[in-house]
Amino acid sequence: MNEQSELRPEHLRALVRVVELGSFTQAAAALGWPKTRVSEAVRHLEARLGTRLLHRTTRRVQPTPDGQAFYAQARDLLDEWDAMSTQFQPLDGGLTGRLKVDMPLITARRLVIPRLPEFLAAHPGLELQLDSTDRRVDLVREGYDCVLRIGALGDSSLVARPLGLYPVATVASPAYLARHGTPTHPGELADHRLVHYATVPGMPSTLEWTDPDTGAPGHTDLPGTLTVNNAEAYQAAVRAGLGLAQLPLAGVRSALQDGELVEVMPRWRPPPMPVHLLYPHRRHLPRRVQVFMRWLEEVLGPTLVR
Repeated sequence: MNEQSELRPEHLRALVRVVELGSFTQAAAALGWPKTRVSEAVRHLEARLGTRLLHRTTRRVQPTPDGQAFYAQARDLLDEWDAMSTQFQPLDGGLTGRLKVDMPLITARRLVIPRLPEFLAAHPGLELQLDSTDRRVDLVREGYDCVLRIGALGDSSLVARPLGLYPVATVASPAYLARHGTPTHPGELADHRLVHYATVPGMPSTLEWTDPDTGAPGHTDLPGTLTVNNAEAYQAAVRAGLGLAQLPLAGVRSALQDGELVEVMPRWRPPPMPVHLLYPHRRHLPRRVQVFMRWLEEVLGPTLVR
């Protein structure tokens, strides 16, 4: 094969960084390369594959459908290479490379980010991209190394690593309870309303509970005047007195202690929510992903039940 037509790891690294950063200039800075080298590497890939991989505009560079598909494969190939080149190094050694993860906003802001300085200090060669969104990201297509998901999982080809369960509480603001009364069991919910939480428009919300005597789950449909689609708005709405809400205890414990929120029907708590780490099937999971997931499990451990 002609040397000019060979595909090399550096070509893949150039494309991956351009797609992730949306810029040839930023990709060059991240790689420590001249910008011309990055451009040449991408042009080489496009010529070798016979397809355009990137849409280039004056403001941003975005992958074409072919580019997005090839990006996912390139990430896997580079991860395999990194895993093979570091497989005999001790797991507690310093990490290098780029790690892209996603988790719910409240979990990131209240539990994970406060502990990140110690993790990154131990691994100064690691570059971490931490996304926080309530939508279900496409882990493979969007190039995530792992994602933290709370709640029931759908069918998936991903590996699901269970971490435990988040206890959930039904809460309301003192002002709301002063107007509507404080329910102690589901039979007293008739005059109450629920702040609806839905990441998909039109998805119904119900107030869930568990019978303290039989352990049987149940639910009560409640009206509501507000539907939100992210955790921050959900918590803000219940604090504003717009209705009842059901939230993981780990995220509202301080608000309950301060009296900003009040737990109602504590004997009729909702079923706990399962917490999983998801990652792609790979023969050699990159060491940085292994170490980060182990650290994340330690960080979340005190807030979970088994």
